[in-house]
Amino acid sequence: MSTTKWTIDPTHSEVSFKVKHLVISTVTGFFRKFEGSAESTSDDFAGAKVNFSAAIDSIDTNQADRDNHLKSGDFFDAANHPNLTFSGVITNEGGDYKLVGDLTMRGTTKAVELDVDFGGVAGDPYGQTKAGFEIDGKVNRKDFGLSWSAITEAGSVVVSDQVRLHLNVQLVKQQEAELVEENS
Repeated sequence: MSTTKWTIDPTHSEVSFKVKHLVISTVTGFFRKFEGSAESTSDDFAGAKVNFSAAIDSIDTNQADRDNHLKSGDFFDAANHPNLTFSGVITNEGGDYKLVGDLTMRGTTKAVELDVDFGGVAGDPYGQTKAGFEIDGKVNRKDFGLSWSAITEAGSVVVSDQVRLHLNVQLVKQQEAELVEENS
């Protein structure tokens, strides 16, 4: 059984999160710097091993003050925990894909299960083979030590505990020459 190696194409991928603010609206943020890989032994990616990392300093919510607060010790503590990481496997039960593994944020690791929509595999105009995925799920930020909280005068929560994750990921199949170069 041969293993195929894939890496994330950052120019055709995005990593975003959404969290309720004041219970009435949603703030969207992105991680602008990330990397990841997969190793598959089947065309449908069932059983593929996945590794992913995102740089906390790359958080972008379109508001510098909020981004700096998220990077601070109140939330991600980027100075001491510069990356969030994931290591796991893709499962496929009758076409129902999941990404199951360990997510680590702020030094805390928890098991997570995310829904996966496998878009398929296609060749691009440059001779590369690509695979596409949309990944969705929810995590409780406080489970990972991101516990800053505040209540408004009216009793509303400023930041929801639940965070929705959404990733659009395009993987690039690594060619034999690239693999030999990486291993030398």
